[in-house]
Amino acid sequence: MNIGQIAKMAQQMQTQMAQAQDELRETTLEATAGGGAVRIVITGAQEVRSVEIDPSAVDPDEVDMLQDLVMTAINDGI
Repeated sequence: MNIGQIAKMAQQMQTQMAQAQDELRETTLEATAGGGAVRIVITGAQEVRSVEIDPSAVDPDEVDMLQDLVMTAINDGI
């Protein structure tokens, strides 16, 4: 194998890696916490696209719990 073949293989691998990264950026994952009370949609690039919170999960006396559920859903998505 000569240096030209190695360079061509490296270029092909770079192209394939770029395509895989593009696909990953567009791939979405849904994660939930609290039995579905909090739902997030996140991309493979770790961009949160949406956060949905069931109104029944919103209790002014339990904001800390809701914050934990949101964090859990996001971490599960990541």
